[in-house]
Amino acid sequence: MSKTICGAVCEECMMKEGCNGCVETGGCPFGKRCFIAEYIKVGDKEKFIEFKKKLMDEINELQIPGMPTVNELYALVGSFVNLEYSLSNGQVVKFLEDDNIYLGNQLECEFGEGRCFGIVTGPEFLLVCTYGENGTDPELVIYKKR
Repeated sequence: MSKTICGAVCEECMMKEGCNGCVETGGCPFGKRCFIAEYIKVGDKEKFIEFKKKLMDEINELQIPGMPTVNELYALVGSFVNLEYSLSNGQVVKFLEDDNIYLGNQLECEFGEGRCFGIVTGPEFLLVCTYGENGTDPELVIYKKR
């Protein structure tokens, strides 16, 4: 059983197969530094919880129609949430890095329509998108630098 710096339960993680362990790698379980582990190492868990609350407040202040209130953010590896978005100029882009750790959540759209909101955030940005089942047809709602 791997140990984590942030307190995540490794056995419940969907990405545990590709993980090299948080404590074992000094906070680089997927090859790059995890900002969550760094935040906790420099400050402490309480400071990280305050930071996470601030992120949720910023997301909720966006008041995106149909998006429920964000009450939790979970550690997610980039490869799990790094969707491709079609821009208005026809270009298809990804905004994240597959081997970074981010905070995020998935929330069902209050309007139904079989769509979900995806929230991904880190120290420098907020990203909100919508998508269909299994991440199909993603649409960028907002990408905002913090």
